[in-house]
Amino acid sequence: MTTLQSVPALGTHPAAGSLPSRAETREQLSKATYDLLVIGGGILGISTAWHAAQSGLRVALVDAGDFAGATSSASSKLLHGGLRYLQTGAVKLVAENHFERRAVSRQVAPHLANPLTFYLPVYKGGPHGAAKLGAGVFAYSALSAFGDGVGHLLSPAKAAQDVPELRTDNLKAVAVYGDDQMNDARMALMTVRAAVDAGATVLNHAEVTGLRFTRGRVTGAELKDRTTGDEFGVDARLVLNATGPWVDHLRKMEDPNAAPSIRLSKGAHLVLKRTSPWKAALATPIDKYRITFALPWEDMLLLGTTDEEYEGDPGQVEVTEKDTAQILDEAAFSIRDQQLSRDLITYSFAGLRVLPGGPGDTSKAKRETVVTEGRGGMLSVAGGKWTTFRHIGRTVMKKLEQLPGHPLGEDYEPVSALPKRLPLPGIANPNAVAHRLLVDGPAPGPRMAADTAKHLATHYGSLSFDIARMANENPELARRIHPDAPEIWAQVAYARDHEWAETADDVLRRRTTLTIRGLATDEVRAGVEAMLRK
Repeated sequence: MTTLQSVPALGTHPAAGSLPSRAETREQLSKATYDLLVIGGGILGISTAWHAAQSGLRVALVDAGDFAGATSSASSKLLHGGLRYLQTGAVKLVAENHFERRAVSRQVAPHLANPLTFYLPVYKGGPHGAAKLGAGVFAYSALSAFGDGVGHLLSPAKAAQDVPELRTDNLKAVAVYGDDQMNDARMALMTVRAAVDAGATVLNHAEVTGLRFTRGRVTGAELKDRTTGDEFGVDARLVLNATGPWVDHLRKMEDPNAAPSIRLSKGAHLVLKRTSPWKAALATPIDKYRITFALPWEDMLLLGTTDEEYEGDPGQVEVTEKDTAQILDEAAFSIRDQQLSRDLITYSFAGLRVLPGGPGDTSKAKRETVVTEGRGGMLSVAGGKWTTFRHIGRTVMKKLEQLPGHPLGEDYEPVSALPKRLPLPGIANPNAVAHRLLVDGPAPGPRMAADTAKHLATHYGSLSFDIARMANENPELARRIHPDAPEIWAQVAYARDHEWAETADDVLRRRTTLTIRGLATDEVRAGVEAMLRK
């Protein structure tokens, strides 16, 4: 078991090429005038900052918490076309989603996304028949130009071989289709890194306490560094409110009389240990519109999700007993009881979908992005899907470019002129990276474990070699943080020096998978906190 005494003795000097200090970043933010200040470090704000910086704009990005610290790391971890949208006739939307999904998983971030086969079980008395679902998955695969194979029907016996925990009572057939999955927190962090590589200045744990106005126009923000209490301000020609569930909170700072523009839907998930190998995911229809997912993810099983209106404090969203019971009950339609024991749950999380304001069932609401302009000229953007994060960033930039009076100026590259598939940092074939990590270890020392090599390759891509180098130079950093997880201590040092990690949760929940595995013990947490202070 990891002990406090086993925390690696690492020097206090950050590695070469590490990030500027928070004090240096605060000074930089307070002295410059930015073309664009993005408030909100979820994937929507991050993607906009990335594309704006690529266009040559001077960009600042701040968030009151950690990057992807809320909804953007509480998704179903899918890059998907949206099979259920075919039910509503949104064929064009599905085709667009597929295009973005395949661009991300094949050209932009093949090191951070992986293909996932889905089985859609058809039970006697279920909401859909085999013929309908067979035709549906064929159409779904056709809309992605059959790039993931042809959607088809499979026998229950074959499906049960790939998913031993599949419930086969009254199972008539299984429809098969392909999508992709990811670790959303890692994808977001790599996009932050891409924005910084393009010239953006970023700071997490920096809360907006007020807006700056010049002749009635929003021209910046007052901020407080939550890690030190230091207060500072940022000036900008244009301010973008991308705070997700908090978007109306910031709009009221601009205009106390601003009417609500959004509503929130809570999506809860459970993470469980697996009782057998899963070679495919399950997508089980619950009713005409809703599907419950069971996804093999990070050596675990991810179950979800719920979809109900949420009216509480966005910062207090959590998984309730009602959520847990609903997820397990719905999963039981297609999964055997032994896999659904509460004793297997290692973690639960909930995120908030931001939907356009208006009446109706949240499960039927469109996942569209809405951009509004306030009376002080602040742009607010909310909503959308993880799958289309690049498209949303480009769309917001186009809106900014078309604003009356051209507040961004004229001296920048229009987003339409940028390369269509800019890769994220670390792009590489993860299988090749894992192979290199295994064969290129230190000559006299022990070789890297196979699970660690695979984990690094699929979470950092070619940047894994930087982590391996740290581990080779200091064997203490090559040790596992917890014996039951693939992560090594070098990742903590790397998160501190290169990935803006300030707190133990930043490391354990979003830079690594220790929290979701249920392995963020008090000893592990204390060890991580000790390393972050060095």
